[in-house]
Amino acid sequence: MRRELEKRFAGRAGMVESADGFEWFELLRPVEGSDRYLVYTRWRSEEDFRRWQESRAFQAGHAQAAAEAAAQGHGHGQGHGHGHGQGGPAATDSELWTFEVVESTGPKQEG
Repeated sequence: MRRELEKRFAGRAGMVESADGFEWFELLRPVEGSDRYLVYTRWRSEEDFRRWQESRAFQAGHAQAAAEAAAQGHGHGQGHGHGHGQGGPAATDSELWTFEVVESTGPKQEG
């Protein structure tokens, strides 16, 4: 399942990169103790993220995944598991977690 999930994310359409307010995407592979992957996206604002979720691009990508999962008797038919595609779902569930940045830092600038 790991290879399939990673393969499907690698082959994703990439529409999110063009979404207004999109800043970053990472697929995080578990190292030990879990098979649970994390999908991390960073957005300029929660409103930008909500607009993406309501966009045609998001709906089209996830509708196909939901239809394939439902046809094979997998998942809950909503397609929020990402990484779905040909051959049914590559993941068994998903959760949406929202965080607020409390503190952030980058490398110290010389000069």
